Amino acid sequence: MKNKLMKKYLRSDLYRYTGSTSTKKAIKSYLRNPVYRFHVALRFRQGEGFYKFMGLVLWAFSKEKRKIQLHPSTKIGFGLYIGHGGPIVVNPTAVIGNNVNLSQFTTIGSNKGHAATIGDFTYIGPNVCIVEDVKIGSNVTIGAGAVVTKDIPDNATAVGNYAKVINYNNPGRYTKNNRWTDFSEDV
Repeated sequence: MKNKLMKKYLRSDLYRYTGSTSTKKAIKSYLRNPVYRFHVALRFRQGEGFYKFMGLVLWAFSKEKRKIQLHPSTKIGFGLYIGHGGPIVVNPTAVIGNNVNLSQFTTIGSNKGHAATIGDFTYIGPNVCIVEDVKIGSNVTIGAGAVVTKDIPDNATAVGNYAKVINYNNPGRYTKNNRWTDFSEDV
């Protein structure tokens, strides 16, 4: 990943946490928010050269990596937001879209091959388990405690064990500070 692109990913993550991309907010968030420190280490590890080295150093000292199992090789879009600091487990083969919220006790896994693909502007509630190679559309809300074993279409709200779509009214409304829309990877 180019370093300029890595910085853009970091700014988008910061925006999701604070609603701002100022240097002052970045420093304040880094010092006060352990989940944002985890984001910095994760994104730096995805960089090149000095940034990758710094990412490895920050990763080594990150306490959050014990609670948030999110491998640097996982494809993660702009503006990832992790609520309440985990614990979260994500299979490295998962693909996470832009402006996605992951709540505490979320598991995205696979026993056989590829894990889930999650669309943009998606809110995943607490205690959600997403199993195997399912496709979750964009602008989706998955309610607390859902077990997702089948695809969820765009603009849906799904709940239950096993998750079923209950409506298409105002999904994705819980994604906080989701106005980051500069998803271009051209730097």
